[in-house]
Amino acid sequence: MLKGRVRRSYELFHCFFVLERREMSESISADMPAALRVAAGADREGERRGLGISTIAFKVSTPNPSDPFILENTFLAKGGPARHLHCDQDEWFYVLEGEFQFEVGADRFRLQPGDSLLAPRQIPHVWTFVGEARGRILVAFFPAGNMEAFFREVTKANAMPPQDPGVWRAHGMELLGPPLSVE
Repeated sequence: MLKGRVRRSYELFHCFFVLERREMSESISADMPAALRVAAGADREGERRGLGISTIAFKVSTPNPSDPFILENTFLAKGGPARHLHCDQDEWFYVLEGEFQFEVGADRFRLQPGDSLLAPRQIPHVWTFVGEARGRILVAFFPAGNMEAFFREVTKANAMPPQDPGVWRAHGMELLGPPLSVE
């Protein structure tokens, strides 16, 4: 069942991404640049956002919650978020540096640089950085929904998101359990 949902989510992701790129380019106003370069590790708004063991940098964000939201997550220590699911977003991961362990539904994956993984909406998932040095991963949400607001809120404390179901639910997610133990 999960493989069928992953295939369907991939097809929807591909179709959504192509349509969203076209709509985003059509909706760019005259005062916005045609291209926006954001350097590795840099935040597009020039802000510093911490999650305790890691930092995040917003790469693609828009005021429209139906557009994609993409961030770069840089880990300086092992660990990751709590087990959760997104009610309305597919979450896509692309490993840039280091090793990460994932569980999506009942399936386990170990990702290394160049690997990617799609966690479909409404499927429980959890992941953790397990490498020995620095880890970097791109994380994309399709559509953005309330994810940008979630990260703006939780990074104020410079700690991993709280184990408070209300915080997660307010941003369109369900908190389902603790983080993965680091192997």
